[in-house]
Amino acid sequence: MPAPRTVLLTGAAGGLGTLMRDLLPAYGYELRLLDLRPVEGEPDAIVADLADKDAVREAVRGVDAIVHLAGISLEAPFEKILRANIEGTYHLYEAAQAEGVGRIVFASSNHAVGYTPRPRDGDPLIPIDTPHRPDTFYGLSKSFGEDLAQLYWDRHGLETVSVRIGSCFAEPTSVRMLSVWMSPADGARLFHAALTAEQVGHTVVYGSSANTRLWWDLSTARALGYDPQDDSEPYAEKLIAEQGELQDGNEGHAYLGGQFVTDPPIWPY
Repeated sequence: MPAPRTVLLTGAAGGLGTLMRDLLPAYGYELRLLDLRPVEGEPDAIVADLADKDAVREAVRGVDAIVHLAGISLEAPFEKILRANIEGTYHLYEAAQAEGVGRIVFASSNHAVGYTPRPRDGDPLIPIDTPHRPDTFYGLSKSFGEDLAQLYWDRHGLETVSVRIGSCFAEPTSVRMLSVWMSPADGARLFHAALTAEQVGHTVVYGSSANTRLWWDLSTARALGYDPQDDSEPYAEKLIAEQGELQDGNEGHAYLGGQFVTDPPIWPY
């Protein structure tokens, strides 16, 4: 499909949102920004809660597509996850369907399948059709989001690319992250491919760079036109020297979700 001109970027004040609001305009997008908090340096950004149905409907009106990054990105009590990630995503899909938006790029997470055992040497890559095995209430909300996207495609014809993001930072910060890291530049490449590929229906992809130590299958992402350019391997020697290799007897190293399985980081707000 032709590149959409106007894209609503939710979660624009967050870490990933900040990266994407700097990188996506180079692909020709005019971004409409939304967050629960003011977006620094962006006085025209919409400050609204996804719980506010009227505000969400107004934010969606007139855009060509949505990149949905908003919500709680760590573990939190279920009541908070329910409001922000589950009900909030539902409100966004309802508004998009009502306003005739054709496509959403949904920030899912590897934590939707976090209890999947990580591959060892010689094991096949984790396939995209691996069953949901969330490792937290946060991961559960991402499983819900993927299923919601499937429902809105089947029922309403609203297309979604659900991106099971690994870790998108300037550089990896742990040995585990060497396998799931997505550089910001590759993140923008993947979101652009997800926004412009033809006839995606509901497509689930893993979101990472082409890492030497890759754990999962990027074939569905590549089928969208994604061509990752980066690899975490230049950071490997330093991180392994500092932290050691992953250990088979360590439960936090045994599963795709890593620390989220054993001691998940808690949302501070």
